[in-house]
Amino acid sequence: MLPREDLLKTAEHRDCLARVIDRANDAIRSWEIVCTDFLSPPELAEVKAAFARLTDVTVVPWGGYPQAERQRCAIARSELPIDTSHVELSVLEVAGNFLFDTATHRDFLGSMLGTGIVRDKTGDILLSGDRGAQVIVTPEIAPFLETSLVQVRSVPVKTRAIEPSELKVRPPKVKEITTVEASMRLDAIASAGFGMSRSKMAGLIGSGDVRVNWKEVSQSKYNVKSGDLVAIRGKGRLEVGEVNITKKERFRVQLTRFY
Repeated sequence: MLPREDLLKTAEHRDCLARVIDRANDAIRSWEIVCTDFLSPPELAEVKAAFARLTDVTVVPWGGYPQAERQRCAIARSELPIDTSHVELSVLEVAGNFLFDTATHRDFLGSMLGTGIVRDKTGDILLSGDRGAQVIVTPEIAPFLETSLVQVRSVPVKTRAIEPSELKVRPPKVKEITTVEASMRLDAIASAGFGMSRSKMAGLIGSGDVRVNWKEVSQSKYNVKSGDLVAIRGKGRLEVGEVNITKKERFRVQLTRFY
């Protein structure tokens, strides 16, 4: 069995990690491939970090498409072959005429949760303009939602299962940025990458809206490095690329913004 207490010692998302450890122990005992519920990006980052030290099991995350934010993990003994095809997912189309009553991501999620399901059973929600949305869920709740999800906002909807290959994923918009800064402080790099003032960025950092590698960072002076991922709630993500020192001993940083 896995060293449960050692893995949980410094966990930020202790309850989530404990559930994943329990599933991993199930996989070890049964010699079968098991799946977790959906994990948020911060939870998934912590699970990856914890299990990276272990050789007993293999953990494979997948959320239905490469850029998926919420993902499930398939877990198996390290002796067993495993890949993303072992992560069980269902895709639903929620179709309706939203031309005169536009629905947001929150509206679709709220209507789904209003049927009585829990958040852990739902993955990403992909909006389809005024036609509705596509949602990714665990297979066991798909039949229930097909009959129970009949309205979003004021709009009647028809919910039906579709093939994962029918997912309509919009590729993220990407912007390449080069900046020269006096330091690698989070507020300096993030303000350059997201195109906002340093004081405004400091306010976002202080209010807990900024994460580095999916962990909340509340200090503007925190130093980022090449390979780090900076995310701001509602504003997308920023990847820190190559860093070089100029002749004036400043930092020339390559940034990639996804939004």
